[in-house]
Amino acid sequence: MNYHRIKIAAIAFCVIICSICYGLNRNHKYREEAFVSIQEPPVSSEEETSALNSPTASEVPSRICYVHICGEVVSPGVYELEEGSRIFQAVAVAGGFTENAAADTLNMAEQIKDGMKIQVPDQEEAKRLLDQGTSARGSLPEGRRQVNLNTAGKEELMTLRGVGDAKADDIIRYRESHGGFQKIEDIMKISGIKEAAFQKIKDDITV
Repeated sequence: MNYHRIKIAAIAFCVIICSICYGLNRNHKYREEAFVSIQEPPVSSEEETSALNSPTASEVPSRICYVHICGEVVSPGVYELEEGSRIFQAVAVAGGFTENAAADTLNMAEQIKDGMKIQVPDQEEAKRLLDQGTSARGSLPEGRRQVNLNTAGKEELMTLRGVGDAKADDIIRYRESHGGFQKIEDIMKISGIKEAAFQKIKDDITV
């Protein structure tokens, strides 16, 4: 009789323990779900669509610059390069230098600009430019910066002696309609700029 009671008591004890464990486990699971619900609010369908359609940083297109590289390169011409590219990259896409190129006259680390013309001189031309006190990219021995007639903006052109608002506009119109200046002497084709005016600014300009 005592054995029977002990057996019933043991079974009842096990049932109570299992009920307690089940209740604790269910309460813990409910708390976890509630915490996740608080930390991660549901995303609406509109937000999901917006996230899928919005471009990532890697998908933003790079700006393209067009540069004209000519002279002593294997394949002269107009090339597309990404904004921020350097002159050495422009030379590379043009096939590299020829054997007669005066490569040292260029600043290979200079950043390109849209519409820039890069003239690579040969050895003879480089020597002539050096004798005149200039380089192919227009640096002066004194460190002054020359104004590039093909790339300078209106304000920069107006820093030249004798070039005011109207003449700066004429220079810009000329290079747009003629594809740029081929040599600095071409500036004398601008109305009001003759030999005397050219002599005053010839050392301050380049193409």
